[in-house]
Amino acid sequence: MTREEFASLLHRMTEAAEAGDGECFAACFTVDAVYHDYIYGDHRGRAEIARMLEGMFHRDAAEYRWEMFDPVCDGALGYAWSLSSFTSKIPEFAGRRVVIDGMSRFELRDGLIADYSESVNGGVAMAQLGVAAPRLEKVLQRWARELRERPAVAAYLARANR
Repeated sequence: MTREEFASLLHRMTEAAEAGDGECFAACFTVDAVYHDYIYGDHRGRAEIARMLEGMFHRDAAEYRWEMFDPVCDGALGYAWSLSSFTSKIPEFAGRRVVIDGMSRFELRDGLIADYSESVNGGVAMAQLGVAAPRLEKVLQRWARELRERPAVAAYLARANR
């Protein structure tokens, strides 16, 4: 996949995400793809990826925007910086506008996304929502634990002990 093809795929993906079109969104992924979302967890396969977008994200967010910038791709792996924003529909945070920046990692296969993960400062998003400090701390502790449990992180930490 060329950089231009990758940029086109990202554009299709983010347009479908903004529209809440789970079928078009999921079509950007391989049938066995995994989408690792920092809020909603891991979703495997197109049906689950479409369900996450329509049944979870768009349930909780309105006026969603998502743009990818500076895509780079070597054919099998791609990265892009993004900005996204939404207005919360969650009752306790309803009407609050949030903007997030992030970095996304794409494992690519046959012109589609096989594995998607993102690095986003969710604490910044929660602060914009007005999440209370004790709840924010609990979520950040869980995210820290989950980070340390990733196999790549465990391997990284083990190399430091050589």
